[in-house]
Amino acid sequence: MEARILLVEDDPSIRETTSLGLAGAGFRVTTAADGREALLRFRQEPIDLVVLDLMLPELDGYEVCREIRRTSRVPIVMLSARSDTVDVVVGLELGADDYVTKPFELAELVARVRAALRRASGAEAGARIAVGDLEIEPDGFQATKAGRELDLTATEFRLLLELARRPGHVFTRELLLERVWNYEYLGDSRLVDVAVQRLRAKVEDDPRHPALITTVRGVGYRFERG
Repeated sequence: MEARILLVEDDPSIRETTSLGLAGAGFRVTTAADGREALLRFRQEPIDLVVLDLMLPELDGYEVCREIRRTSRVPIVMLSARSDTVDVVVGLELGADDYVTKPFELAELVARVRAALRRASGAEAGARIAVGDLEIEPDGFQATKAGRELDLTATEFRLLLELARRPGHVFTRELLLERVWNYEYLGDSRLVDVAVQRLRAKVEDDPRHPALITTVRGVGYRFERG
């Protein structure tokens, strides 16, 4: 069954060429030219993934992402001419799954979209994992700390689960991109670093001095055995 993509882009030429390219890759594409229209389309139609430009009239991409995340875990791939780390941080904090910088090759966007859809459809099953007061329930896509459910994005949960399943193992950023984001290294390890930073803020007692997810300098990250 064809995945249904909502493409939100205010530039008519980019919207048309990207829509045609996604349709040519086998997706059913609905488009919106501004933030308000995007939310209206999302609420009216069954959508499997959102490709979302940041700089939009009416409501910007950040606000659209925030509103979608109030009710849905549908994958969101953000588009922007901006490439500053702060934009990556804000997008991931609001729940975006991936980030593609303009100008982009259509093949790269299609690869990111397919990877995000694979992640969304791949239900993680397995035994409960407990480390100290942190508990992870793969079947329920849920994690708790000291009995309180953690408000994790889908990407943060997959990252936590991947790390916690192999305590003591050192994960390179490239390996985490492959395992968590489901694509081979495409040159932007900031996705991993920012996601780890946000995850630490939710699972660590003191995020400034992490005890669960530690950095192995020059290599990557490790989940400690507790």
